[in-house]
Amino acid sequence: MKSKLLCLSLLLAASCSAQADRLSDIQESGVLRVGTTGDYKPFSSFDGKNYSGYDIDVAKHVANQLGVKLELVKTSWKNLIPDLNADKYDIAMGGITRKMQRQLNAEQTQGYMTFGKCFLVAKGTAEKFNTLDKVNGEKIRVGINVGGTNEIFANNNLEKAIFTRYENNLDVPQAVAEGKVDVMVTETPEALYYQATDKRLEAVRCDNPFTKSQFGYLIPKGEQELLNTMNFIMDEMKLKGIDDTLMKQNSLR
Repeated sequence: MKSKLLCLSLLLAASCSAQADRLSDIQESGVLRVGTTGDYKPFSSFDGKNYSGYDIDVAKHVANQLGVKLELVKTSWKNLIPDLNADKYDIAMGGITRKMQRQLNAEQTQGYMTFGKCFLVAKGTAEKFNTLDKVNGEKIRVGINVGGTNEIFANNNLEKAIFTRYENNLDVPQAVAEGKVDVMVTETPEALYYQATDKRLEAVRCDNPFTKSQFGYLIPKGEQELLNTMNFIMDEMKLKGIDDTLMKQNSLR
């Protein structure tokens, strides 16, 4: 009996040691690697030299809480999870929608903001594009970023429209402002941000979006300790009002 118990204990110990422990790796290396697209204001923006945005500020706060340095890694929407699974970074951050497909391939933190799909259009044209039926027309030009949930929404709801697909999400609002496309499929925080910062643009349906979702952060599958720690930090940010302060700094409040 003792022999069987010993074997069982050894097997359990081996199993535990074989499990991933990304949090310990981060602490040992002294570096937190955060993957971000850098093309989704006001959450993550890259100007060629520096990153800025709400989730960049949150990433800095998380690194500070862990007592490590922050390393920001450029990725794209279509490679968000493949790069995470390829160990190019420890966490993906930057206006990432929580959804089932991502849950099946990664861990998702708790949500930190509720939002919905809406449109961004040229100033004064909101009435022309305030319903799906009005935008889902053969002559309507719709701009979408490749690889994200905006593209999925457009494919499912605006199949009659003319699509222009952009690799860099920052190019889409500019295309609307310059009259290259009529409508940008976007989300409430981004639409309101561009409406406030560019007089040429107007947000549509932000008070009554077409969908409801939440933003969260992505962590490699099975990394429960890191997931628990991120959720704890997010709880503390909410409790102490840190999240609200950072949102105000990034025009989200």
